[in-house]
Amino acid sequence: MRRALRYSALLLAMAVAACQDTLFTSAPSIPSNLSYELEPSGDPNRPLGILLVWDVVSDVNLASYRVYSRGSSSSSFSLRGETTSNTFHDNGVPFLEYFVTAVDDAGNESDASNVITVDERLQLDRPSSLFSISLNGAIHLEWADNAYLTNPTRFKWYRIYSASYDLDTGLCGGSWSLEGTTIAPEFLASALPNGSPRCFGVSAVSTEGYESLWSPLRQDTPRPDARNLLVFALQQDATQAGFRFWNDANNDGRGQSAELGLVESGNAADIDFRITRGAGDTLWIEPVFSGTRMQVYGQVADLTAIDFAPAAGYSRNMFQAVPTYGYVFEIVEGTQLRYGALRVSHVSRDYVIFDWSFQTDLGNPELIRRAGLSTSLATGFQVRGSQ
Repeated sequence: MRRALRYSALLLAMAVAACQDTLFTSAPSIPSNLSYELEPSGDPNRPLGILLVWDVVSDVNLASYRVYSRGSSSSSFSLRGETTSNTFHDNGVPFLEYFVTAVDDAGNESDASNVITVDERLQLDRPSSLFSISLNGAIHLEWADNAYLTNPTRFKWYRIYSASYDLDTGLCGGSWSLEGTTIAPEFLASALPNGSPRCFGVSAVSTEGYESLWSPLRQDTPRPDARNLLVFALQQDATQAGFRFWNDANNDGRGQSAELGLVESGNAADIDFRITRGAGDTLWIEPVFSGTRMQVYGQVADLTAIDFAPAAGYSRNMFQAVPTYGYVFEIVEGTQLRYGALRVSHVSRDYVIFDWSFQTDLGNPELIRRAGLSTSLATGFQVRGSQ
C-alpha cells in the first residue's frame, strides 16, 4: 500500500511538471493590427522617422516586443529594436518593411505580426496651385484642394512652409520653417514684419504620414494698406473684431492716415461695425455705433465699382459677409453725414478680408479709394525656390 501511494505521488509530480513545462514553453500570442505613421520633414523622400503601433498582447508572462525590419524585399529581416510598449519609434529614413513579435519571460517568441510596407507611391497629389493676399503684418494663403478631393479618406492635413525671399536674385532662401498645419485649403501666416518678402509652399499629408511634393512656390510681402484689411470674428479675437472708418482724433476735419481704417475692439461702442459669427460658422457685418447704418450694394468686381453711395435704403440690420459683395455705410455723428464702403474679398470661419473706402467730405456720396490706391484680390507671384 505504501509503495502504491509512493508510485501515485510520483505520477502526480510528473504530471504537474509536464503541465508547467507546457505552460512556459508555449509561445505568446501574435501581435495584431500592426500599423504605422510617418513623421514628415518637408522632404517627401526623407521622413524624420516612423511610428509603429500594434494591439497589446494580453499574455500574463509577456516580457517585451521585438521589432524587425529590412531595407529591400530581397534582403532578410533583422532585429531593429525591443520595447515593452506597444509602440516603437524608428528615427531617420524608415526601412521598407517591418513586423513585430512578442516575447515571454522564458524567452519564447511568437510568430510574426502582419508586415507593413513603407511605399512612397502612396503620397497624395501635391496642391496644384497657391495664391496669396498681402495684409498688414500677415499673408493670407489659399490653394487648390485637389489633394483632399482626390482621396478624402486618406487625407490628414496640409503643412505650410515659409522662407525668406531675395528680390535681387528672384529666389527663395534655403532655410525653410514650418508655419503651421491646417485641414482647410487656406492659412493665415501672421506676425510677419511689413516690407519683408517671404516665400511660401504647401504640402499635403496622408493619414499614414506620407508627405506630397510641394505646391508651386509663391512670394508675397506684408504691407500696411487700405486694401485687404483683416478683421477677426468677435468670438475668435474680440480685440481685433471691430472697424471704424475714421476717428478724427485732432478734430481738424482732415483724414490723416493714422485716423483712417482703424481695426479696434469689437466691444467698443464707437466702432462703425464688428464681425460676428452666426449659425453654420457664417460671418456677419453688424453695425455698432448708433449713427451707423448699412445696406448691401450687391456683387461688384472691384471696390471702385461703388462710386456713389445710395441716397436711401440703409438700416441697422446686420448682413452676412459674402466674398465679392459690396456694402455701403451711412454714418451720422450729430449733424455730420459721411459715407463709407467695403468689398469683401475673403471669408473664413475666423476672419473677413475686405477693401474699404471712405469719403471725408461732409455729405458727399462719392466714395473714393483712400489715397488713390488701387484694389485687388490676389497679390504676390509664383517664384523659384531652393527647396
